[in-house]
Amino acid sequence: MPTDLVLRPATPIDAHDVASVHLRARRAAPMPPAVHPDDDVRRWLAVRLQSDEVWVAEHDGVVVGYARLTDTWLDDLYVEPSHARQGVGSALIDVATSVRPDGFCLWVFESNAPARAFYARHGLVELERTDGSANEERAPDIKMAWTGADPLAFLRGLIDEVDAQLGDLLARRAALTRAVQPLKADPTQRDLAREHQIAEALAARAPALGAERIERIVHTIITESLDAART
Repeated sequence: MPTDLVLRPATPIDAHDVASVHLRARRAAPMPPAVHPDDDVRRWLAVRLQSDEVWVAEHDGVVVGYARLTDTWLDDLYVEPSHARQGVGSALIDVATSVRPDGFCLWVFESNAPARAFYARHGLVELERTDGSANEERAPDIKMAWTGADPLAFLRGLIDEVDAQLGDLLARRAALTRAVQPLKADPTQRDLAREHQIAEALAARAPALGAERIERIVHTIITESLDAART
């Protein structure tokens, strides 16, 4: 950390400087173009400064970087381009890990190789990749995490969140299976071609599991949903 760098919590007075760092750093990074006008970004960040935990890095009284955190996410970490590679980002990530000792996640665009390398150097790990269909820029991104003081507990917490979502989805799948049975010409017959198409579509979304595993999972889900629908 540079000896002349000051790290402190942001105040509403910092809103203009924080937004300026955000806009300049984003334009300088290998990221997809922003989808919101600058004025909208400035207004949005001014609101976030009042609800999120934001830290700024100052050099000679000028804000040259900031980090914005929620309870479990590092949503922003931007450094003024003229101060890049001078330890500002490292100082801010150190702040983030100290104020979130139990761990946090973040999203980084796949195209932003320098940021991905930076986070990896600081001990963050890649958890998952997406095709970008869920973000505003429609650009592939990567979920990374700093797993905190107890990595096993942190990752199990994330697994618990996914399992809760899976439970909700399985309940919906079973309910829809029950609803569709009276509409079939012969409810005792399974449409194996359709089941194969479902498995192929899911395999494309979860390539790490592979088509054969996904097909077995789909077969089990449908089998058990049909059995539940008949009881």
